Amino acid sequence: MTLLSIRDLSVCIGRLRPLDGISFNLDKGEILGVVGESGSGKSLTATSIMGLLPLIGGKVLKGSMYFDGIDLTTLDEASYRRLRGRRIALISQNPMTSLDPIVRIGAQIDQMASLHLGLSPQKARARSIELMEQMRIPQAATVYGQYPHQLSGGMKQRIVVAMALAADPDLIIADEPTTALDVTIQAQIVQILIDLVRERGLALMLITHDMGVVAQACDRVVVLYAGRVAESNSVEGIFAEPRHPYTRALIRCIPRGGQARGSLVGIPGVVPRVLDYPRGCRFNPRCDLAQPICYTETPPVHADGSAAVACHFSEVRAHV
Repeated sequence: MTLLSIRDLSVCIGRLRPLDGISFNLDKGEILGVVGESGSGKSLTATSIMGLLPLIGGKVLKGSMYFDGIDLTTLDEASYRRLRGRRIALISQNPMTSLDPIVRIGAQIDQMASLHLGLSPQKARARSIELMEQMRIPQAATVYGQYPHQLSGGMKQRIVVAMALAADPDLIIADEPTTALDVTIQAQIVQILIDLVRERGLALMLITHDMGVVAQACDRVVVLYAGRVAESNSVEGIFAEPRHPYTRALIRCIPRGGQARGSLVGIPGVVPRVLDYPRGCRFNPRCDLAQPICYTETPPVHADGSAAVACHFSEVRAHV
């Protein structure tokens, strides 16, 4: 059952349009990976869903965002506040932006449960400790009384996940939740998120630039490039038969076992700034399949069941 449906969403900040006509669905019990390089529009998509565009001078120009039948684009701030934290929760990439350095860990989790669920102090404390134990935090009762600076980066990120779960939301948006962590801790955090979705039946939108994390965790994938959806498909379809040149380029960048030292693959060029979006297909300056039409016409979206790709030459099969 569809929980979140984004249709033809365009966002403007002043005269700029950093998101341009993006569409995707997220079902209950599903993990959706939103992937792309920095500047592709991943975090702005999360900001839009959370109703935080006014904080950065942005607004929805057109399109719709339906969450459990509610059109988020029609909500005022008071209505949005009743959803944020309670039904839609955000996990940021830097836990220190979510944690108050001078408030004890337990009090910060308690506040979420008390505010949104109306729990008494005693019940909120019990819930907070239970959540920390579910996050596999050793000696949770002790950590409950500590301050953020006393914890490692991995532990702080687990606390942020616990805070996101405190009000028992239906949707969690995790914005690069493992970026600042070492590889071992990254894998642990991702596995915790996977387990939570499977056990609780909630929906997870996992924003990342790491295709390895996508392969490990996600059911479906949306590939963003320069504010547009390049491709969307099941994770199996994305890796078995990627149809957009950008998707193929991202997959080629995944390090492989046995790769010679110094032979990591990259994508030439950079994601264009919003001011410099090219005409036609926005990937054309970096695409090895680009033809004259790619420089003049926006590629149509070719849909095939639950898969979609925006490319003039989506039927061209290239080696990944």
